[in-house]
Amino acid sequence: MADRVELLIVGGGKMGEALLGGLLAAGRSAESICIAEPIAARRDELASRYGVAVSEQIVPCWDAILATKPDVIPAVARQVADLGPNRILSIAAGVTLDTLTQATTHDQPIAVVRAMPNTPALVSEGAAAICGNEAAGEAELAWAEGILGAVGRVVRVPEHLMDAVTGLSGSGPAYVFLVAEALIEAGVLMGLGRPVATELASQTLLGSAKLLAEGRPPAELRADVTSPGGTTAAGLRELERHGIRAAFAAAVEAATRRSIELGTA
Repeated sequence: MADRVELLIVGGGKMGEALLGGLLAAGRSAESICIAEPIAARRDELASRYGVAVSEQIVPCWDAILATKPDVIPAVARQVADLGPNRILSIAAGVTLDTLTQATTHDQPIAVVRAMPNTPALVSEGAAAICGNEAAGEAELAWAEGILGAVGRVVRVPEHLMDAVTGLSGSGPAYVFLVAEALIEAGVLMGLGRPVATELASQTLLGSAKLLAEGRPPAELRADVTSPGGTTAAGLRELERHGIRAAFAAAVEAATRRSIELGTA
């Protein structure tokens, strides 16, 4: 291993691995990346699967990605900063730029970018939002976009909106999976076998997501499926009667509030 690696990923969990895989698929060389991971079996697995250097300890680097649990991020950020990197990207939920900047500042602040990705990054279809501290300029934000863009789409938001991002897209995959569960159970209730109901529901969600990705407003797409007096109109009437919109609004609001609480704990 070189004296200073080009990119250090601290944390070899699912999101750390997702970023690693996306970067390698996008053309980043395995020789330029090191994974710092405390669990020996996981280090062996990552080294064997991706051909990257692994380390039990944090090592000197030019750039670093913090992909550990939020409760240890301040300590980890401090250890990384002590070794003098140029810039740091944190993907820890709820950890504010102020906390990150305080942990990484010595004589002068290091450029820190805070991100909120989501789990579809595991299949290179993630959605992430980023913001940076005062030391992070256009070059640093563009660098973070390049990292996260390897596993999905990236938007920039002011930090005060990061909790809303957490409530919407950070937690959003769980809401979609719950919809999938509900559709499958409903199909079974109507007489379909569970494997058939699962296949139909999963493909329906996948196809609908692809239509949305083409850019047409969801209201237009919904109208295309909804014939006056037809089956879809009847189903939508029941969803509205049971407060589907209010339920999603309440879920996003609750997750946003919880993100704020975690950030101030």
